[in-house]
Amino acid sequence: MDAQTAFSGTVTPDGADVLDVARLSAWMAANVEGFAGPISIAKFKGGQSNPTYRIDAASGAYVLRRKPFGILLPSAHAVDREYRVIAGLHPTGFPVARPYGLCTDDSVVGSMFYIMSMVEGRTIWDGAVPGATALQRHDTYMAMVDTLAALHNVDVAAAGLSDYGKPGNYFERQVGRWTKQYRASETETLPEMEQLIAFLPATLPDQTATRIVHGDYRIDNMIFDADKPNVLAVLDWELSTLGDPLADFTYFCMAWVTEHGGRSGVMDLDRASLGIPELDEVIARYCAAAGRDNVPDMNWYFAYNFFRLAGILQGIKKRVIDGTASSAHAKEMSERVTPLAERAWHFAKLAGAK
Repeated sequence: MDAQTAFSGTVTPDGADVLDVARLSAWMAANVEGFAGPISIAKFKGGQSNPTYRIDAASGAYVLRRKPFGILLPSAHAVDREYRVIAGLHPTGFPVARPYGLCTDDSVVGSMFYIMSMVEGRTIWDGAVPGATALQRHDTYMAMVDTLAALHNVDVAAAGLSDYGKPGNYFERQVGRWTKQYRASETETLPEMEQLIAFLPATLPDQTATRIVHGDYRIDNMIFDADKPNVLAVLDWELSTLGDPLADFTYFCMAWVTEHGGRSGVMDLDRASLGIPELDEVIARYCAAAGRDNVPDMNWYFAYNFFRLAGILQGIKKRVIDGTASSAHAKEMSERVTPLAERAWHFAKLAGAK
């Protein structure tokens, strides 16, 4: 099954995914402006981390994102942080869903959640953008680059997010965070991860700027206009913070060094015939839009990003073992930890690791 089919659409919630309709309706009536019931609830198929639901009501369609149930890793699944950054960005005109309310009372649906507007459009799970023309693909990628640059150009203070991240070197904090998360969910010893845990903190790059960073900026974390290559909303802000914009940009660029496999990678695609821009064009477009002179050698950043992904998927692997993973596709995702660690070490060696 291709990614577009596997992850698109909704399913009827069952088991632990079922929400209390009466409690949720009462909370929305008290906290969501303009809300009117009754409601019906479906669960989105895509995503591995925070379970996400579509709520159809008499007053329109909404989206609910909640923390998973059960014991969670420290600082993971921070839907309250997601809500805060969306609430800060929405008034600036940056494309995010409208935030309606955050509920920190676990008794309503069983865990913390927030409600935002349902942005109708197209989610693209496949980096090859099936069904598009070469020009449409090119413009889709350029729209993603421009949107990312727009995020990095947001005035942090004006968005009320000056204290959204800790001071100090962003990469130092992130390497430390993902090392701790990996250790907390470790299920076996991986030599490459051990080598990366030693190499990355010893070779940290200087921070180039402090901006809002998304943390998981890729093609399937946004909604596009159904008919045009315009980004209507950027989704999934769980990993957002204040940090170095190069973290976001190099993460996005990982698509060019990742095999396609039906997902966001474009490394082994015939990019010229598909209309997908080459990495040099992407870098030039981003630098022009973000006001940068250049981007440094990306090998260290690729090593860091693949290491970080391995840490994230190790958390999913642990939840699969513990029986708390929220997605039917979680087991498949969990099997990618070792290949990601090997890929990270490959780029670490290109960056000078011995």
